[in-house]
Amino acid sequence: MRSSRPLRAAAWGAVVVGTVTPLLRRRVPVPVVTALAFQAPLALAIATPRTRVRDAGIYGLQMWAYYAHYDMPDDDPVRLLRRTRVDYPIAIDRALGAGEVPTVRLQRAFGVPGRVRPHDLALSIVHWAWFFFPHATLLYVLVRDPGRFPRAACLMAATFDAGLVAYWSVPTAPPWYAAEAGKLEPVRRIMVEAGERVWGGLWRRLYDGLEGNPFAAMPSLHFGSSVMAARVLSEVGRTPGVLGWGYALTLGFGLVYLGEHYVIDLLGGFALAEGVRRAAPIAGPVVAAAGRRIQRLERGVA
Repeated sequence: MRSSRPLRAAAWGAVVVGTVTPLLRRRVPVPVVTALAFQAPLALAIATPRTRVRDAGIYGLQMWAYYAHYDMPDDDPVRLLRRTRVDYPIAIDRALGAGEVPTVRLQRAFGVPGRVRPHDLALSIVHWAWFFFPHATLLYVLVRDPGRFPRAACLMAATFDAGLVAYWSVPTAPPWYAAEAGKLEPVRRIMVEAGERVWGGLWRRLYDGLEGNPFAAMPSLHFGSSVMAARVLSEVGRTPGVLGWGYALTLGFGLVYLGEHYVIDLLGGFALAEGVRRAAPIAGPVVAAAGRRIQRLERGVA
């Protein structure tokens, strides 16, 4: 009992430090932020016995570390802009669209400049729902079939974290930015137009609070994480799986039409999610061994 108390106190201290450090990331070297932020989920596993709440907390801390690193390149916007690639996705999408970028083709076919039509608003709402969909999927799994939750959470977290590697390595601009920079035919950012219509004066604060890194387009984690959610839901049951795939495919269409992503971004997101899923059996033994070590430490503080 006496030996468990210092270990529990140290673990809780590590959780607190890992939670606070991302808030101080402009004053702390990046490797230090990474080490402290990503150790927090492991520390929580040691600090408290396993419950559904603790499992959800571990995933929440992982996503907090992810978000800090997703937004971190934008802490130096001048350097980020200098590294951002604009041209290559345009060239690829022109080839995929038989000479015309699919976003431009779709907006010409279904959009009316200066007007937010019902389908514009509907697809924008589908886009906004993404901020909840991957995480709500895991909450559903946690409540309905908690035995599946650890694997599902690991797959989703790995999808997000793998996307970070691309965002840091090759910052890529979305279609709306390419159009603003004069690299692409005019492209409306329909989601923003719909947001101004729906939210009025609140929109700018909501948008500024949620936008994050504007040059994290390739691969599309909007689509990749939704594909992973659909895969997870398909393992739970046929009906959840159909709903999950319905959402993912609708979102994919919306992302291209709304001007948020190229088709190649979606293909990259799909490949990322499928790559993570296929790599799971290979990584499984390593993850399981690490889990057993953590469980031994859990028992030491119980």
